[in-house]
Amino acid sequence: ALVVWVESLKDTIAGHASLEHAIPTSAAAAPDLVRPALLRLVGRIRARVPLDEALRVLAADLDDPSADLVIAALILNVRRRGDGLREVLGGLATSAREELEMRRRVSAERVQLRRGVQLIVGVTVAVAAFLTIFNPEYLEPYDSPTGQVVLVQVMAIFAVSLVRMRRLSSQPPVPAFLARPDRAPDQME
Repeated sequence: ALVVWVESLKDTIAGHASLEHAIPTSAAAAPDLVRPALLRLVGRIRARVPLDEALRVLAADLDDPSADLVIAALILNVRRRGDGLREVLGGLATSAREELEMRRRVSAERVQLRRGVQLIVGVTVAVAAFLTIFNPEYLEPYDSPTGQVVLVQVMAIFAVSLVRMRRLSSQPPVPAFLARPDRAPDQME
């Protein structure tokens, strides 16, 4: 949704519209996912909130690292009024598309890792149940105090390994780099 909006904004700017006029035009046709935040931005622009401040609030509304890049470029353009915003937005749209594709691939690989963890846990539980039910003599050494200590160690190693695999399969959030108006600087992650 962000990429589609950025491309629409770029095309509107290519028609020699100023950023203040291009944003409302592109917001009207924006994808549903980003349209509410963009319409709030348009409302702030119409309420005469300085555009760079309104864009910072948009960054907080969208709360996405890719959106932060786009909004940072827009803020720089508002402050510097330089040429080349259209090219910058085109490059950012391309970059955001590539990042989205990379996120999809990483997510698919993490799903495979999670399935592998589930398989390992399932096989381990099945083997333990099988041994408990059909071959209790095999587990007799674990009835002694020394056997219990060894069993606890084996279970601890197994648990640590599962926790580590779980961490590998989860995605930590990417921290925002634009200051959020609703958070103090020490609250930024």
